[in-house]
Amino acid sequence: MNLSGKAAIVSGGGRDIGRACVMALAKAGASVAVNYFSSGAGADSAVDEIRAAGGSAFALQGDMTKKADVDALVARAVDEFGGVDIVMPITGGLVARKSIAEITPEHWQSVFDLNATSALLLVQAALPHLRPGAAIVNMASQAGRDGGGPGAMAYAMSKGAVMTMTRGMAKELAPRIRVNALCPGMIDTDFHNVFTKPEVRQHVAGVTPLKREGTSEEVANLAVFLASDQAAYITGACVDINGGLFFS
Repeated sequence: MNLSGKAAIVSGGGRDIGRACVMALAKAGASVAVNYFSSGAGADSAVDEIRAAGGSAFALQGDMTKKADVDALVARAVDEFGGVDIVMPITGGLVARKSIAEITPEHWQSVFDLNATSALLLVQAALPHLRPGAAIVNMASQAGRDGGGPGAMAYAMSKGAVMTMTRGMAKELAPRIRVNALCPGMIDTDFHNVFTKPEVRQHVAGVTPLKREGTSEEVANLAVFLASDQAAYITGACVDINGGLFFS
């Protein structure tokens, strides 16, 4: 895939799937604006690697649930790259596992802000600067299809919202801009290191047809494909990448 001459913004680009997307975009030739919240070391090392290979990138800390931080990220990307061709809102997370009885309004809002509102704010800020043929790749989840695991209902609903938002954006922004989303299953990331017990991960991998967890790089490869001209007739799709664990 050739993304030479294109500029991308990746939020949550300091670790795991976000960082893998940053590196895959740069490998394909894109200039990359990397947002991070707390993973500064990962974001900075990604930028160093890209620049060492002759590419163009910068990292900027910011909270993607805050409009001022989002606007600052987009403004710098436009200033450095002249415009935007690819937007990947990867920012997201579970926050905490809570049963239905334990969910507070504050928890509910924080989960939706982190997963859905952050994506909307980034797309809104980038929209005036997106060049014709631009692509948006949102990050949903298998949880948005199957309701998630124990204590993850709020997260699952927020990812379902991302899926619906993707379809609505695809309709409203066509034909100038394509919008798709990914629905990863069990991927080997800090998300599961923090929130999923090792025995649960082992069980899920065992019942997955491909008998393993996925990798961040595999998700990133699909994200870059959807952002490329090779996916020019794909929009409004929520694409599963789960090793066959769930068929939509």
